[in-house]
Amino acid sequence: MTLDKDLREEVANFDLRFVIGRLLIGFIPPLVGNRLRTKILRLAGVSIGPATTIGGTLSVHGGGRPARRIRIGANCWINDSCVLDASAAITIGNNVALGQGVMILTNTHELGPSRYRAGPLVGLPVVVGDGAWIGARTTVLPGVTIGPGAIVAAGAVVNKPVAANTMVAGVPARLVRDLGTD
Repeated sequence: MTLDKDLREEVANFDLRFVIGRLLIGFIPPLVGNRLRTKILRLAGVSIGPATTIGGTLSVHGGGRPARRIRIGANCWINDSCVLDASAAITIGNNVALGQGVMILTNTHELGPSRYRAGPLVGLPVVVGDGAWIGARTTVLPGVTIGPGAIVAAGAVVNKPVAANTMVAGVPARLVRDLGTD
């Protein structure tokens, strides 16, 4: 009987609609069929606002049904080779731009004992505010909020909140300047 229980646990979060969507978009080359890719992801269960475009491969993963934990606002540009680890909620506001290879992570481990430091998994949500621009190859770590109008320079590793209308850069990301408002 344990085999039946194990099998049920393994497929309990299987999302056929999402799997089919991922297979279909796998055949579309980067920067070709952007609107079609976006429509397929919507049909697969990802919440994507109007006029948002997905410009290439978008890797979505996380325990359970990760597509249901992603909210992407209106008029966003998501470039090629981005990764969304939706083990917890990811909220991307309106008018947000993600550069190539941006990685947004929502899970980490609690600190474990010396014999095994990677303790139990913990999911922490990530929020990207309206109008933010996240540069290429940036990594956003679990629990981070990036404020509206902020810019994260390419290659940064964001491990703490980014204030609205500021620019951060580096590893770890640090304040570069205040951008002010219009």
